[in-house]
Amino acid sequence: MLHRTEGIVLKTFPFGEADLIVTYLTGEYGLLKAFAKSPRKIKSRFGSSLEPLTRARIAFWGKEDAALPRLTQSDIIHPFHTIRSSLRSFLRVCEMIELTLHFVPERDANSKTYALLTETLQAMEADGEARLLPVYYKLKLLEIAGFLPGLHSCGRCGTRGEVFYLAHGSVLCKGCAKGYESPICLSQGAIRLSSTLLGWDPAKLGRLRPSEPLVAELTNVLDEHVRYVTEKKLKARAF
Repeated sequence: MLHRTEGIVLKTFPFGEADLIVTYLTGEYGLLKAFAKSPRKIKSRFGSSLEPLTRARIAFWGKEDAALPRLTQSDIIHPFHTIRSSLRSFLRVCEMIELTLHFVPERDANSKTYALLTETLQAMEADGEARLLPVYYKLKLLEIAGFLPGLHSCGRCGTRGEVFYLAHGSVLCKGCAKGYESPICLSQGAIRLSSTLLGWDPAKLGRLRPSEPLVAELTNVLDEHVRYVTEKKLKARAF
């Protein structure tokens, strides 16, 4: 059966001498892996449409339960070439891609994450120095996936708390924190920043001017939370 959809290339993996396994993020199928025949040959009909971050209209052939359908068509909508050509921007996007691969299930419709990645890439292309985009993407992706850490009130009694506990995935007040380990102290500024980012338009993030220590504080909490949930360290972040 032939299927058509729109997707963004997250990564490719060589298969044999000239073939590729391509991983897309799509709105209709979530993460989708497809087999591309001979795209590494000079006269490949896929051209540059399988480059990482390329947004394309694709067609693939395979049964509903096929583990690796065959890619038959790929037409570029937007290449996001300027992001790939900037090392700083590409490293930021690599971290976003790694998070997406961790939290988005395969073959499960996920239009919200697809829209989030598309809008974030567009904002990054428009302003390559938008330093808040990676932390914005982390927050929104965790929210969509159902793993957003509770930073605004005690996860047990609802009162005010400023100490985050990984095992609970939330801040806790002093009374409820007994017995929990690995606390991370949070300032009210970092908590307010997370609330602001969750409700902000990514195209307008350049208007926000939080201090570097504040951004670093929020980023650290999110990274530790992701590491605890996935039991893995982000390779892109370490690099």
